[in-house]
Amino acid sequence: MKNIQMVDLKSQHRKLEKEINLAIKKVIDDSSFINGAIVKEFANNLSSYLQVKHVIPCGNGTDALQIALMSLDLQPGDEVITSAFTFIATAEVIALLKLKPVFVDVDERNFNILPSEIEKNITEKTKVILPVHLFGQSAPMEEIIEIAKKHNLFVIEDNAQGLGSQYTFRNGSIKFTGTMGDIGTTSFFPSKNLGCYGDGGAIFTDNDELAEKIRMICNHGSKVKYKHSILGVNARLDSIQAAILNIKLKKLDKFNIARKEAADRYTKMLKNIDWITTPQKERYSTHVFHQYTLQIENGRRDDLKKYLDQIGIPNMIYYPIPLNKQIVFKEDKSVMLLNAENLSSKVLSLPIHTELTSETLNFIVEKIILFK
Repeated sequence: MKNIQMVDLKSQHRKLEKEINLAIKKVIDDSSFINGAIVKEFANNLSSYLQVKHVIPCGNGTDALQIALMSLDLQPGDEVITSAFTFIATAEVIALLKLKPVFVDVDERNFNILPSEIEKNITEKTKVILPVHLFGQSAPMEEIIEIAKKHNLFVIEDNAQGLGSQYTFRNGSIKFTGTMGDIGTTSFFPSKNLGCYGDGGAIFTDNDELAEKIRMICNHGSKVKYKHSILGVNARLDSIQAAILNIKLKKLDKFNIARKEAADRYTKMLKNIDWITTPQKERYSTHVFHQYTLQIENGRRDDLKKYLDQIGIPNMIYYPIPLNKQIVFKEDKSVMLLNAENLSSKVLSLPIHTELTSETLNFIVEKIILFK
């Protein structure tokens, strides 16, 4: 079988091509390329979808995280507790703002931050908890919010991989990931569940005061043109990307269902292989499977990867080095976050996307079963 894709953006685009081309043409005809009406329309539509009061589009997901932190008036040396097992963007913005990232361990079953480890690491300098909804499933937000309230801390959700996932609280109420903390952030990188055709991101909040400040930060610290009340950045979503996202937002639930169905088929076919651990789905969260990530036991991960590479089946290791072991962050060599470090030696992600056919999926699984 030829041309298996880790993420098949071309096939997805072919189904949307006519709509998207018309939307792009309208932006070009209107010539309102930055902060055009379509950007506001998309923000309003995403706000309605997520049932959150404010959606502020920005340049990319990393900008979203940085701007969220900038809006909280933190001081150099303030500590932000976050996961050790995630992409570096989550933590690099903390360090860039002269704050201190405090890495804690994750749940080996679901890859998300452990509330018990958060509480152990709170000090008088702790100001923010920054959970990541990794691979498409929510972190345990009810416990995290309880800890934040107990210690008077802010919560910023990194929802770059979880857009459309929902969390069910003990009282039965349901909220989308990214809308439970003080601020939520996301990325519209092309391979995301809701991806644009370039860079893009957004910030969510129900707090009017924070929303106003975030909008100003995104636009050079300005509310009125040429009047700058605070220091800001240039982080605006361009109109062409907003037009594309506005179309794809209507399909997001359908996209996520397709990913879940593919993941369920993978799990059904792989769950009885004794050297493979399939993804854990928690009762409190739906899973939108931004990634389908296995744990390969018995030290076989690297050999399996090499085998899949040789036969042309795409695969990725997310993430090969936990953040506490990255050279740029390593301060105390004695710190051991065993789950994160163990996962980094075992994880392997398989192709998953909206266009994954049963034929392709069956082929991938058959080849894995044949691996000796």
